[in-house]
Amino acid sequence: MTGVILAGGQNSRYPEKKAFIKINGETILSRNLRIFRRVFDQILISTNDPINYFNTKLPLIGDVSNISGPMTGILSSLLNAQTDQIFVIACDMPFVNEELIRYLISIKDISIYDAIVPLFNDIPQPLFSIYHKRLVPILEEHIKNGQLSLKKMLPIINCKYILEEVICSIDKDGSSFININTPNDFKNVIINNRNK
Repeated sequence: MTGVILAGGQNSRYPEKKAFIKINGETILSRNLRIFRRVFDQILISTNDPINYFNTKLPLIGDVSNISGPMTGILSSLLNAQTDQIFVIACDMPFVNEELIRYLISIKDISIYDAIVPLFNDIPQPLFSIYHKRLVPILEEHIKNGQLSLKKMLPIINCKYILEEVICSIDKDGSSFININTPNDFKNVIINNRNK
């Protein structure tokens, strides 16, 4: 399986590239790459801003469509990955849990599913999930038709949901699914991190 970091967002609500936000003295990108390098032999970064990621020395994948967003990043990564499946996270998720990643990628009969998606607070978490190459034509059709919601796509594919009780046995607070979109999100993350 290939590990993919989606770093192609517009970043319109945050004053700097979110992948380079520092928490506990380390950028989100550095921390997540450190984890990915322990788990995956192949790693891709999906980005339309490659100059910021040259120093990772990893393959950088641009969008195959001018309609940007996570769905396009996933499609582009599936088209370029050398493996049938990819494990995807967003670049602004500061507390991804390595044990939870390892659990998801070790699920029995994993290749029979189009996607494997955790549930947390009864909400699918499509940006901490696994996707199979057989989704390529479905993703292409959705993007062509302007149907860009991953959550709305999940019910029409062969998706295995991982129940919250299983998730919480590994990542009890669901910290893996926290993301930083705004400066206020960052403040809340710092406050909550200090209180732990």
